[in-house]
Amino acid sequence: MSTRPPRGGQYPTMDQVAEAAGVSRATVSRVINGVPTVNAKIREIVQRAVAETGYVPNGAARTLVTRRTNSVALVISEPERPHDSSFLNRVFTDPYFGRVTAGATGALRPHDIHLVIVPTDSSGHHHVLRYLRQGHVDGVLLITSHERDPLPRHVLDLGVPAVLSAPPAQQIAVSYVDVDQRLGARLAADHLLGRGCRRLATITGPLDSPAGKERFDGFRSYLASQGVPDVPYAEGDFTRARAEEITRDLLQRHPAVDGLFVASDLMSEGALRALQDLGRRVPGDVAVVGFDDSSAARDCRPLLTTVRQPVEEMAAEMAAMLLAEITAPGRLPRSVTFRPTLVVREST
Repeated sequence: MSTRPPRGGQYPTMDQVAEAAGVSRATVSRVINGVPTVNAKIREIVQRAVAETGYVPNGAARTLVTRRTNSVALVISEPERPHDSSFLNRVFTDPYFGRVTAGATGALRPHDIHLVIVPTDSSGHHHVLRYLRQGHVDGVLLITSHERDPLPRHVLDLGVPAVLSAPPAQQIAVSYVDVDQRLGARLAADHLLGRGCRRLATITGPLDSPAGKERFDGFRSYLASQGVPDVPYAEGDFTRARAEEITRDLLQRHPAVDGLFVASDLMSEGALRALQDLGRRVPGDVAVVGFDDSSAARDCRPLLTTVRQPVEEMAAEMAAMLLAEITAPGRLPRSVTFRPTLVVREST
């Protein structure tokens, strides 16, 4: 709907809506501000009058009444790492963050709530906390990738409703959504063994991140239970360039590797480039399994076998949990863990 004023130069007013609906101005205000006690038939009449008159509520005035901004922050918090590419470049090119944004936006849009993306590394936490303290958003969806990140506790100390993308490493009462990381890694290990691979290795994510550590532990422990106790590995940082570099080094140190589990699809792209440069056929010489089932898995050549985590659904669940906490403060924290699945393609 256009927000331009009509030819008279004035926007429709709440009084005009009330006159069109045949109700009081106070009733119109209650409907617009979502007061739940309004009779359903009256609500429908007022909403029809709003549509007919083209009335657009004053967002600032509405915020004063409801004490809500109708905005939620998606805070992406990462540490500063050695060998790291530009932080912002990672955030806006990694398919994972795009999928999180899509899932959260899809869940928030029907409630007319806007998503504000706030990327930060360790040096910018004070800016984020000041932004939250000033009341610009009603709550926070917090994506954090390292277990020693102090930001979750600082956000909760402000009293801002928050939902995390992984279990909190610290003992704090906060809701979170996760995927069964260890199960996903076991699916990858079992598939590589079933494919006939016996000399397996892995490119891990950062081992100070919950996802990186859980995927590595799950892969290694399952192989140990199957009689494969020693697993060569190299620690990556969830970037393509770093994965390409460390895959070359890993394969030079362990040239007999015939099965490789890479802890993200984006890193798998780098690993496949390294294997190609080293003259290793995939999957003939080395079978490769990634993790995520993002667009990167379908950009790889050969197409990547990968562990799928339903990121869009997970982000939508985070948003739903946050909305519940915003509307009913004081709810007990809860958690939801999704099950991963294996998607088999050409790389195995």
